[in-house]
Amino acid sequence: MPDAPDAAATPFADLLDAVASKAPAPGGGFVASAVGALSAALGRMVLAYSLGKKSLAEHEQHNAGADRRLAHTRDLLLRLAAEDAAAYELVNELQRLPEGDERRKADLPGAAIAATQIPLAAAAACTDLLRICESLVPTTNRWLRSDLAIASVLAEAAARACRWNVAINLPLLDDLGVAQPVRERLLPDLDASLVDARQRLVRIEDACG
Repeated sequence: MPDAPDAAATPFADLLDAVASKAPAPGGGFVASAVGALSAALGRMVLAYSLGKKSLAEHEQHNAGADRRLAHTRDLLLRLAAEDAAAYELVNELQRLPEGDERRKADLPGAAIAATQIPLAAAAACTDLLRICESLVPTTNRWLRSDLAIASVLAEAAARACRWNVAINLPLLDDLGVAQPVRERLLPDLDASLVDARQRLVRIEDACG
């Protein structure tokens, strides 16, 4: 099985070529997390033009804390992008084995659960990005409002994309008898967080417009 691409070390054009290739991974899950990382990076650019400004001195502590959170979230999402690609490759490999194969029977349930937990974690990180971005509207350089809005649009889109990556795994989880926690608790929680994310995005765009 080929190694999943390292989104933090691979040239951007090479990442695009890898996504475009006829291969099971990297695919949508990788892209969703990578878009979330772009959102965090753009939010940090807004802060780069806000930290240290005398006119925003009263917000310095808040902005510095937000910058640290965005840096952490960027790194987390880059890791999740690579983990998603690796997890999907493993699921794909195991599904290709014969039904009675011992490795398939032993490893596929855990691999399918892992492939579902990763986009759930990425979605949580992206919805947190929306909370950070909303907090930055009144505390950052007003000339960077469009960038803050774009960062927010990307974060909300990435969170919704992650939801698709959870949903696509549900039939397999059903077949393996391990879907109950996802269907009964995790997916409803995710849907509620996406409603909140959408509402935050609307408020951010209204405030930045």
